[in-house]
Amino acid sequence: MSTSHHLQTLEAVCRHASFAVAARELGYTPSAVSQQMLALERSTRLTLFERQPHGIRPTRVALDLVDAGRRVLSALDDFDRHVRDLAAGTTGRLRMGSFPTASVRVVPRALAAFARRHPRSEVQLTECEPDDAVTMVMDGRLDVALVYSYGLDPRTWPVGTGLHPLLTEELLLLQPIAREGDAVSGGGKVSLDGLAGARWISSHDGSAGARSFERLCATAGFAPEVVFRTNNYDVVRELVATGFGIAVIPMLGHRPDRRIDAVAVPGPASFRRVSVLHRDATDHPLLADAIGALTHSAARLAPGTDAAPT
Repeated sequence: MSTSHHLQTLEAVCRHASFAVAARELGYTPSAVSQQMLALERSTRLTLFERQPHGIRPTRVALDLVDAGRRVLSALDDFDRHVRDLAAGTTGRLRMGSFPTASVRVVPRALAAFARRHPRSEVQLTECEPDDAVTMVMDGRLDVALVYSYGLDPRTWPVGTGLHPLLTEELLLLQPIAREGDAVSGGGKVSLDGLAGARWISSHDGSAGARSFERLCATAGFAPEVVFRTNNYDVVRELVATGFGIAVIPMLGHRPDRRIDAVAVPGPASFRRVSVLHRDATDHPLLADAIGALTHSAARLAPGTDAAPT
């Protein structure tokens, strides 16, 4: 079988019609060039040269191989360049996981900045909750993932993973504005103590958000009456705005709405922490820049979050 060295030598010999001249160009001895061409003829079972008393003459078969070999050598050169780019982090593919609210508020700006730095790279984004994200990071389906944990529903992360804090969100109490034209408070704190008899909207039973909410109410001395469950915070806001009930959601899940009063829920554990998770052993050349872009994007969010130090 031919190798790239054989093809390069064949091209030079055919171009010069001389083993000696090709040898000088390639930095070989004439004997080494002759041996390479004999090996190529044996492996291909083709006659590549007419040996004459005062030189050689490439056969038509040899010239055809040179034409085909140029395409092969060009592809190999492209492959080598691609390997160098991958090693340098200037190109490649990054597989990222993210949960919905971070996908809206953090990821787009981060991906835009990342693309400017790595215009030849590809990012594949998969939407997933932390439990699935952890599994996909550990088994290699994701290179990096945005995950969260609540102050009242803490979790541990698997051995062999690295965790980079991005931000800490306040939990907000959403209530409908009492009268049209009333100002949204947009700040301050509120106590849950007087809301024991309220109708509540919560995330799905058994979710981290639901467990955190139930424990938050327990610290206020009551068990909430949950009348509707959804993990879609757009649905939560519409239900609150139309008077269906009230809700506690993380800051990333809220958008200012003149129909809704949103105030921070007090308490040392009334928060959700967002982090970036990856395998400890990974040497992905794009990972550091991806984490940097996510950190910078998180730092630009509106008040209500505390960005992790960069």
